[in-house]
Amino acid sequence: MEKNEKNNTHQEFKGRNLEEAISHAEHVLKRPRSQLNYEIVTEKTKLFGIKGKEIVIRAWPKKSLEDSPAAQFLNRFLEIFPLELNYYLKERNEMLFVIFDGQDKHLLLRKDGALLLAIQHILNKISEAKVQIDCDFFKKRKEREIRERAKQTARIVQETGREEIMDYMNPYERRIVHLTVNQIPGLATESLGEGFLKQIRVYQVKSSEEISG
Repeated sequence: MEKNEKNNTHQEFKGRNLEEAISHAEHVLKRPRSQLNYEIVTEKTKLFGIKGKEIVIRAWPKKSLEDSPAAQFLNRFLEIFPLELNYYLKERNEMLFVIFDGQDKHLLLRKDGALLLAIQHILNKISEAKVQIDCDFFKKRKEREIRERAKQTARIVQETGREEIMDYMNPYERRIVHLTVNQIPGLATESLGEGFLKQIRVYQVKSSEEISG
């Protein structure tokens, strides 16, 4: 059913190559290629190569960011909660970025950005693209803080030789810790527990030379 609907609503365009087919779609749909989605339907050589190749694509306009599930949720959220907030969306490398601003932006950053991260978690559940949210450069400050905490924990493990268990963190925070500690020779990390929040174990590992010796 969905396939038939797609064939009926998305037009097909031909060309001797992909560039020509996309240019044809741009002309007919009156949209630049940055605003078009397309897929290759067929690609064949006509008459054993005597008359060249032909490519057929199916193209259709991209939905605007304002019509995305993320924007619909945020608009409804701001209608229900009386907060002086605004946001803008941008898309890059198949990721959706949401930037908050406004008089009440400090409320998003309370308790170590709990509300900001909660909204990001919800949007990633309903959005087709991966979503990242930021407000007042929170993410940069947060990443710097987590890296410093990871380095400090790593130094303790190196000095004492004993493992350290770091506090509960979400997947985004844990990824920063893993990347930071695993760059230090002789140390490794392991996530502990189940669910969204987990702890991280930082411990020493012996090199192959030490083991063989």
